[in-house]
Amino acid sequence: MDAITGAWQWLTTAANWAGEKGVWHRLGEHLYLSGLCLLISCLIALPVALWLGHLGKGGALAVNLSNVGRAVPTFAVLVLLTLSPLGTHGDWPTIIALVLFAVPPLLTNAYLGMREADRDVVEAARGMGMSGPQLLLRVEIPLAYPLIMTGLRSAAVQVVATATLAALAGGGGLGRIITAGFGNYDTAQVVAGAVLVAVLALVVEGTLVLVDRGCDPMRGRRRRAKGPRAGEEGPTGRDAERIDGDVAGAGAGGGGGVERQAGDGEVAAVRKPA
Repeated sequence: MDAITGAWQWLTTAANWAGEKGVWHRLGEHLYLSGLCLLISCLIALPVALWLGHLGKGGALAVNLSNVGRAVPTFAVLVLLTLSPLGTHGDWPTIIALVLFAVPPLLTNAYLGMREADRDVVEAARGMGMSGPQLLLRVEIPLAYPLIMTGLRSAAVQVVATATLAALAGGGGLGRIITAGFGNYDTAQVVAGAVLVAVLALVVEGTLVLVDRGCDPMRGRRRRAKGPRAGEEGPTGRDAERIDGDVAGAGAGGGGGVERQAGDGEVAAVRKPA
């Protein structure tokens, strides 16, 4: 409890938020580093995954190769790159390590999304005369969109959380708050830094969920395919009455009389024998 109380006091102290060592400056560094790594990862992984998924060839090999990166600890990669000649080039060791860490979920989910697209829809679009690029952009990518965004959200949260390791290589970000707390034997500051990273990861996840819902090109069709939501008027309401009326009219036009019988809110069409 002392650590939690101390972390709250640290977070509510205005002096800890100002200056080059303050929270706002470290947050800006963290967002810049995470955004840059995520952008580079998307530029590498998504074109490869989408194209291989479209062709249906070589995807398994690419996915397996990318998953090798998951078996190698990011911290070990960061240490090795820092000790290499790249260690003298600013944040590049951290960027490379985070990109290697973010590519597997992006590549795997995008490729699986492309391969799991409804093949009947794809073949129907191809039968309508769509070219390869048209098929990719207008059919396969919209169908694969949910899995693509799942991979993007997973990669983004992982990058935001792992970017704290940049502080161990002399980089910026919220990790500097944690390492400074360890250096000063200040447990409250360490906990405060960890809380900031966790909150940032949750905010990023929530933001991407909203983006996912707002940009899904197939959201309306998926909602209609699932049927009416709870509380919405189903086909037994006004639509049923209109349909029954149409049925009644059709029956009258066919020469047979139609008698409408109402009871307990139901509207039924009963055909009399001719």
